[in-house]
Amino acid sequence: MTLNWRLFITIVTALLFVIIVFMNFLGHWTADQVIRILFFFIMVVAIFNAGTETGKITKNKG
Repeated sequence: MTLNWRLFITIVTALLFVIIVFMNFLGHWTADQVIRILFFFIMVVAIFNAGTETGKITKNKG
């Protein structure tokens, strides 16, 4: 079984940023307003990147 490392890394990155943003949202840690906005946009970009990588993999298989 071959493991696609690029897909794995992008999915893990997206999940970590989602966790960080929701931890901040729930109040487990605090950050400056600029850092919150920056992490939110990085989360959105990471999720988009994971979706495009997943789409590439499924397009190549089908």
